[in-house]
Amino acid sequence: MKKTLFLAYFSLFLVFFLPLAEQKAASAAPESSAAPVPAEQAPLQEDPPAPSVPVAEPEEARTIRVLREDAVEEMDLEDYLGGVVAAEMPASFPEEALKAQAVAARTFALYCAGTGKHPDADVCTDPAHCQAWRDERSLRDSWGPDYETWSEKIRRAVEATAGQVLCYEGQPVFAAFHASSPGATEDSAAVWNPLPYLQSVSSPETAETVPGLMSALDCAALDFRDVILSAYPQADLTGAPETWVSELRRDQAGRAAAAVIGGVEIPATELRRLFSLRSTAFTLDYADGRFTFTVAGNGHGVGMSQYGAKLMAEAGSDYREILRHYYPGTELRGT
Repeated sequence: MKKTLFLAYFSLFLVFFLPLAEQKAASAAPESSAAPVPAEQAPLQEDPPAPSVPVAEPEEARTIRVLREDAVEEMDLEDYLGGVVAAEMPASFPEEALKAQAVAARTFALYCAGTGKHPDADVCTDPAHCQAWRDERSLRDSWGPDYETWSEKIRRAVEATAGQVLCYEGQPVFAAFHASSPGATEDSAAVWNPLPYLQSVSSPETAETVPGLMSALDCAALDFRDVILSAYPQADLTGAPETWVSELRRDQAGRAAAAVIGGVEIPATELRRLFSLRSTAFTLDYADGRFTFTVAGNGHGVGMSQYGAKLMAEAGSDYREILRHYYPGTELRGT
């Protein structure tokens, strides 16, 4: 059994982490292999909190309190955003995509500042909780001789959008973003709570235009059973493996919504977590004693797709058009 589990975990590494590494290299070419892969922001299983205190008007916000590990540091908001954009989107992406990322990151930071997520800070640098952020030393180590080129490109994107924030009914929005979506983004109601500006919209990614858009996870039936029973011990997986999955339901965006496994309905978001899948846009098949998840896209799928923004920019869209597309009904203030 231990050998079987070891092989399953090794398979997870090959099909999950290896494609990420390939995506990192491909997304940076030909400009720099050190540019980061788009990183999804916002926790998968947590509803966006509602602002509990009035949010400052964008033009009034000049500094932000940032929690870095165990210390809180006060930073200039625009300087902080340079570190966020550098951490969340490859500097090799078009400048209009980087501008869209800068606005989304600024908006998200101000949204967090109004929620009281941290008692002594406005935002943290943990991408699983708030937004990723990298300091100059980290970026110099990663970018090497390209540091000045990449940092100047990101600085231009931040400065070109200085003070600009996406608002809905006068308040900064929960500007979620993710790496890539296969043809359409996800409605926020399928992952968190429903928000009018986070609806499912089209997104231009295809397997031909996005490196590593498709991934797969293959595991033996016994390992599949063990993972399911670890979280859902009430599931009846005593029969033949081909009978375990009786239904896979999809939502309006075409992503998996839930699966009935062993008579238990399991949300697709939970299956994604249990099997470390890159998104909920998956199929699930059984053959020859093995279950296979075939997955499209990367991230929770809500809000702006970073690769979608890249492709829209390459097709001639400016950052305002990108933001209007991925956050319908919002108003860009501070312009």
